[in-house]
Formats: sequence, structure tokens, C-alpha cells
Amino acid sequence: MMISSLILTVIGPDKPGLIEALASVVAGQGGNWLESRMTRLGGQFAGIVHVQISKEQHPGLIENLDTLQARGLTVSVFADGRLQPPSSGMQAEIEWVGNDRPGIVNQISHALAEYQVNVEELHTEVLSAPMAGGQIFQARAKVRLPENCQLASLRRQLEEVASDLQVDIRFQTGE
Repeated sequence: MMISSLILTVIGPDKPGLIEALASVVAGQGGNWLESRMTRLGGQFAGIVHVQISKEQHPGLIENLDTLQARGLTVSVFADGRLQPPSSGMQAEIEWVGNDRPGIVNQISHALAEYQVNVEELHTEVLSAPMAGGQIFQARAKVRLPENCQLASLRRQLEEVASDLQVDIRFQTGE
């Protein structure tokens, strides 16, 4: 039996039962739910799910996923990109915290892109900081550094951007 490995993206107005509805469709077609990242953002439920299913059941899964639109969920299906070679290079973690303002993610991601750093995971949030009289932005990222990355130069660039933005940054490699 040939197996398809698929990535599903889902989004819709948040309400109880959405994960169950999606899981029922996957299981009903004999699919295996391997991993997922799901969250509520701004009143919307959004997620990414990695599933495996037999090639024979693949068309039925696609057809049944379309029925979730009646529940308010929009589902897109993509082939698993594992046919590409795995990422090489060192993994690192970056955290930054500071007073919230527009452009923080833009400026830091721009600095990372200049060094060809691949952002593999990014979590951001804005928290109320009543003692500070405003809101605090914090972010955590897992990144993959290219093999030829000039680590000291990248650190300096990130520290310079953090200084300009007036945010604290922590950059830690897996060394």
C-alpha cells in the first residue's frame, strides 16, 4: 500500500468541536494524525496538521475535508515537502522582549534573512504590562543557521537591531 504524507492548514471562527470535526474526517478515511500546531488567534482557530493516508483514500479525504466548510473551517491540503533534503546547519534559539511597537518582527526577520537564516518556528505575543504603563512584546524563534554563517557577525547585527528597537535579545546556538 502506497502512503501519502500531507500537510493540512485549517482556519475558521473559533468554536468548540473544530478539532474533533477535523480528526473525525481524517480518521474516517483511515488517516493517521502525526503532528500538529494549533492555536486561537484573534477569534480565529488556525492550525497546521501533518497526516498520513493511503494513496487510495487520498481522494476521499480531500472530498470529506470540503464538508468542513459547513462548520466554518477552510482547509487547504499540501504534499509533504520531505522529498527535499533535510536542512543542514546549526540550530539556534532567539528570544526578544521589549515595549511593543510596530515593526519589531519585520526588522529582526530582515536581519535574519540577510544571513540566510531559516526561521523554523516563531511564537509571538503581546502582554499587558500595567506596571510599565503599556504593552510588552515577546517572541521566541527556533532557527537554522546556514553552514557558512558568520556567527559573530550575525550576533552583532541582531544586537544592533535590538538596540535600535530598544528590545532585549537572547541568541543561543546549539554549540
